[in-house]
Amino acid sequence: MQGRGLGEDDFGSYRFQLAYTVYGLALTHRHRLPAAPGLFRPTMERLIAKLLEPDVWMYWRDVSRGGSVFNAHLSDRLHEEWDPVVRDNIMYSAYVQSCALLHDHLFADDRYAAPGSLSFRHWSFFWGGQEKVFAYDRDTLNEHLYWQMVENGYVGVACEPNCVFQICNQPAILGFRLHDLITGGNRAEEVVAGYERAWADFGRLDERGHYAMMVSEDSRAVRGNDALSPWVDAWCGALMSMWNREFVREHYPRQVADFLVPGPDGTLSVRSAPAMQVMGQTVVSDTCDTGWVAAWASEMGDRETLDGLLAHADRYMGPKRVDGALHYPRNDTPTDAEGHRTLIEPMTGNVLLGYARLNVPDGLWGLYNRPWDASHHAEPALVEVERDVEVSRAEVVDGVLHARLRRDRAVPGGGTVTLGRLTPGTRLRLGGQEVTGRREGDGLVVDVPDGPAVDLVAAP
Repeated sequence: MQGRGLGEDDFGSYRFQLAYTVYGLALTHRHRLPAAPGLFRPTMERLIAKLLEPDVWMYWRDVSRGGSVFNAHLSDRLHEEWDPVVRDNIMYSAYVQSCALLHDHLFADDRYAAPGSLSFRHWSFFWGGQEKVFAYDRDTLNEHLYWQMVENGYVGVACEPNCVFQICNQPAILGFRLHDLITGGNRAEEVVAGYERAWADFGRLDERGHYAMMVSEDSRAVRGNDALSPWVDAWCGALMSMWNREFVREHYPRQVADFLVPGPDGTLSVRSAPAMQVMGQTVVSDTCDTGWVAAWASEMGDRETLDGLLAHADRYMGPKRVDGALHYPRNDTPTDAEGHRTLIEPMTGNVLLGYARLNVPDGLWGLYNRPWDASHHAEPALVEVERDVEVSRAEVVDGVLHARLRRDRAVPGGGTVTLGRLTPGTRLRLGGQEVTGRREGDGLVVDVPDGPAVDLVAAP
């Protein structure tokens, strides 16, 4: 997961890899396998636990002090901050907020409503003194981010000090919407209306029609996408579409055309901007341009572009399978001998290409605007899935649960699924044959046989 940049400062850092893996799983559960919560829930919980690890957020202790070209003039007023969500740092805090709320919304659970369930802890035997603990939960963190947004006139919360990025405030808006769905509030609507008014003063697009990257808190100066960096438009567009779909779709065709490079046999690659030169140094960072344009195309339903990008990745970016899972290993070499792009960062190879494959057109928009109601959580479902069981279908049609299952002996696991929320008298058929399963607690455990995928049907 380590990218080319030092520490966890740039766009390929752990926080983004972990959070967008959660987002990708959430989209897959919502749109492709709605009756398989047991496939997604344990992994999402482990990812959120990793998101709270000091290795993910300790960069803030240093970044909070300022000293970059955007906030060096404020460094005498800033100080080292250990609490990673108390001020600024929306590029981390909003992901903790939205990932926890995605979990509790999708699984009708209050796991992250418990006091201290989102706690940031650090203690070292070698330095630092007593343990540092900053305790939050989904409600207190959501409240804290909301008031930060309000106090800054809805223009957004800063990432690093003084830098309010459009991109990094979109996950917070998703979080507000999810919290509203759980609690019955309407803060997302309020924040979006305030955000629209605030950015009307700056313009969401720069003079060339690309997304404005950020606004400085103190001067209110807007920085556009001056270098024509694909990640700026793609990341912002993929997320903003959830609440501003028509605007994003209107500008997408012209914006994306500036970044695509046609290749052989319908393949497409992404043209990155030159590396920045700052203070006599070349900035080394992961832009994740290929991954973000693929994610953007998937949300826009642009199948031609997405297929071209994935075809390029499969042809030139060294796909590998480990334990049955597809990824594209990090490769720092920009191109091959023929000039085809081979550069791939962990964020793209581990997360974004998979996210783009699994997403559906308007995936985030559907999650935001067409949420499940309470009846969904009363329907029969696969409530537990062993790691060695592959699920390629899981949905309820007219009250009947349909699943397609395959056991992969190359992966460790017990080879079972557990069905829950079944009505009395439900009958099971596996591969066309009636089976009984075995009762364990409130669930019914079914063994998945070796061999090709089999259909499981649970009918009342």
